[in-house]
Amino acid sequence: MVNMTLVNSSSGVLNQMLRSGGIDLNLHSENRDQIFRDLIDKVAYLQKRLDAKETLFKALTEREKLCSTGLGDGVALPHTRNTISGLADYPVVVFGRHHRGIPYGALDGAPVHLLFLLIAPTVSQHLQILARLTRLLRKPDIRQALLRAGSPEEVLDIFDEAEIVLAKP
Repeated sequence: MVNMTLVNSSSGVLNQMLRSGGIDLNLHSENRDQIFRDLIDKVAYLQKRLDAKETLFKALTEREKLCSTGLGDGVALPHTRNTISGLADYPVVVFGRHHRGIPYGALDGAPVHLLFLLIAPTVSQHLQILARLTRLLRKPDIRQALLRAGSPEEVLDIFDEAEIVLAKP
C-alpha cells in the first residue's frame, strides 16, 4: 500500500505509485481509446480481471466526455470522475510516453506525448495525487526530462528529484 507522505528521501510517493502501476516509454497506439487500453494493461492487479479493466475503460471514456483530461503542453492525466468501488486497494499511477504524440482533445489542441493514468481507492487520495502530478508537470524542465528519459529507472529518478524539491519549504 502506498503511503501518501514521503517515505524516505530515496523514494517518493509518485515513485511508489509508478512502481505499482508501470511505465511504458514506447506507446504506439494512434488514438486515445487504444492508449487507455494500453495503459490499463500495465496495471498488474487488473490482469486477470477483464470485467474491472472494461469498467475502468468505460469510466475513462465517460470522463473524457465531460471535459478533456489533456492539460496542455503535451500532457494528459486520464482518470475517472469518481472512484470505482472495489477497483483499487491502493493508488496507482501508470506513465506512458508516445514519441509522435496523439490527438487527444487537450485544452491547447496540441498532441499528447506524456500520459499518466491515475487509479485511487478514495476521492481524497485521487485529488491529492492529481494536485501533486499537476504541480510537478507544470514545470517545463520536468516535462522535457520525461520526454528524454531513456529508461523506466530514469523516469523514477526524475520524479524522486522533483518530489524532494516539492517537499522543501
